[in-house]
Amino acid sequence: MRNSRRAILGAQFSARNSLTASLPTTRLFADPAAVSNGAWSGLTSKYSGDFIDAANKNVVVIGGGDTGTDCIGTSLRHGCETLTNFELFPQPPDTRAEGNPWPAWPRIYRTDYGHEEAAHRYGEDQRRYSILSKEFVGDESGKVKAVKTTQISVGADGRFEEVAGTEKEWPADLVVLAMGFRHPEATISETLKLEADARNNVKANTADYRTSSRGVFAAGDCRRGQSLVVWAINEGRNSAAACDAYLRQGPEASW
Repeated sequence: MRNSRRAILGAQFSARNSLTASLPTTRLFADPAAVSNGAWSGLTSKYSGDFIDAANKNVVVIGGGDTGTDCIGTSLRHGCETLTNFELFPQPPDTRAEGNPWPAWPRIYRTDYGHEEAAHRYGEDQRRYSILSKEFVGDESGKVKAVKTTQISVGADGRFEEVAGTEKEWPADLVVLAMGFRHPEATISETLKLEADARNNVKANTADYRTSSRGVFAAGDCRRGQSLVVWAINEGRNSAAACDAYLRQGPEASW
């Protein structure tokens, strides 16, 4: 079961090549009469159609994972014209690699429901691996019309390298951002002088959620890294209790 609601980000680019992303604020309702060939060719809404609509559009989803497959499935239900999913990393192997033994999480090729639906709709998996998005191309009205990409490979030092001669432009009327993140931005950590762990997350334990700076607590993704919303909720509650206990000790509380 999904642990959170996911939303599609609709991307539009102005003439200044800036990105404006907006979240839908309404619930969508499928019109059963509009169901055609496994996809909804129309949508109805009790909120006057105030939502981002992928119907008849060339959709590009950047990023994989749970959010990516949800965005793929939603775009298909809207009745998108084409659907392409960009993955920055290479396609995983079908079985565990030597450097990925049990009990570590198996980094293998997986197919979620969104990928299956896309393959059924278009005849093949719509994921494209080792793709780096380089530029968004806008039309005369400032709306996105294409995404420029290049293939990448992993160099000897483990860093990504662009592959010369692999530049390509993909038609896109709607760009969906599902890229996740590696670690929190350093602005707050640097300002508050918070110590970071080996993954550049805010360093704090799970006993009292205290950071290296007095009076500052950390919980959720900024502490444990990219994870599930249920963990964020749990840590938020526990850190609130820890913060309350600290404040009840008064000015003389130890840290």
